[in-house]
Amino acid sequence: MKIHTIGGYSEVGKNMTALETGDDVILFDSGLFLPAIVGVAEREKATTEKAMRNLGALPDDLYLERRGLRSKVRALLISHAHLDHVGGLQYNAYRYNADIVGTPFTMEILKILAADSGMRIRNRIVSVNPNSSYMVKGKKKYKVEFINMTHSTIQSTIIAVHTPEGVVLYANDYKLDNSPVFGDKPNYKRLKELSKEGVKALVVDCLYASDDRKTPSEKIARGLLEDVFFTTDNRNKGMIVTTFSSHIARLKTITEFGKRLGREVVFLGRSLNKYITAANNVGKCPFMKDVRIFTFRNQLEKALKRINKEKGKYLIACTGHQGEPGSILERISRNQLPLRLSHDDHIIFSSKTIPTPINELNREQLERKLKKFKVRIFDNVHVSGHGGREDLRELIRLTNPEHVIPSHGDLKKTTAGAKLAEELGYKMNKTVHLAQNGQCINL
Repeated sequence: MKIHTIGGYSEVGKNMTALETGDDVILFDSGLFLPAIVGVAEREKATTEKAMRNLGALPDDLYLERRGLRSKVRALLISHAHLDHVGGLQYNAYRYNADIVGTPFTMEILKILAADSGMRIRNRIVSVNPNSSYMVKGKKKYKVEFINMTHSTIQSTIIAVHTPEGVVLYANDYKLDNSPVFGDKPNYKRLKELSKEGVKALVVDCLYASDDRKTPSEKIARGLLEDVFFTTDNRNKGMIVTTFSSHIARLKTITEFGKRLGREVVFLGRSLNKYITAANNVGKCPFMKDVRIFTFRNQLEKALKRINKEKGKYLIACTGHQGEPGSILERISRNQLPLRLSHDDHIIFSSKTIPTPINELNREQLERKLKKFKVRIFDNVHVSGHGGREDLRELIRLTNPEHVIPSHGDLKKTTAGAKLAEELGYKMNKTVHLAQNGQCINL
């Protein structure tokens, strides 16, 4: 058995891993490197595979061709709906004579992304419910399980591939949330069962492996939002909250609290519309009836003119928490939309800045613009969707893999995960394996 570390081992993003067993290859994820495309003007956005590769936005899956493995790919298994895991498929899935398989929400996002880009995905797209299985057919047959896992978007999974040498677990991304506000808890029962059956390898998210903490439950983020919404004076003030468009549980909380305040809840932005539409299409958006969504320029401007007259009657949720150029909040900060910020309006960042230089710079510039209006800024009203060091410890103990392969980060992040595995008795380069992009691990 070999694990090929194609993307997401030298950076945060463009996740892709290949499992080679016998004459068969199974791919996990195909994501974008978002910093490569943040800040690219709308009119200049790349729309072709070649352009995206030139930007460095796609995993280097040409690696498989160089090693004569492309024709052996039997399936593309997608862990969840974030762009750094699913966003590359519309550009590179055509290269493989293989099904794309994931949960209903994840597959719905893929279809919407492709349609929005005017691209056609020719592969068969297969939806598999969380805690269900799928058979991959190659030279041999492989049972694949999509095991329910909590994260910052719905229907996220740990993928388990049953091979003759044991189970390979792909755990990008995860958090161990025992009281989620929407959806089910992690399927600990099945993970324990698999540990007894024998886990050959665990490929695992180490984004926050260096943080000495257990990541708090989403219910804590709900409490933080409740505190801001209901214990600060926002009467007759504008209220704008910005968060990740894919965070359906967080958007549900925002909607519920907006209603409790007696405000009309308005969602602004195309990205929000994509994720909300996908969730609604698979029956996972119970709050859809309680929000109004505006996306296109004319309807946006018309709505904001109305809102601007009586800001105290509305709660706005919008894009822009990373300070992305061209996002709704960034355009509001430059007076490019007909909503005028004023003294003591509330700007709530229900998010954390993703730690890349371009994001940090964009976010800093956005805050500087907002502060000119003397608004009240509430930052980091948020909990992460990624496990910390103590979550990683729990996951390794729970699954008891023979081999640990740290992933989802640069060498500094994956090294922190490897050192934790060493604390738990694993041996560097023997049972815990540090790799960067484009390497092969023989197990």
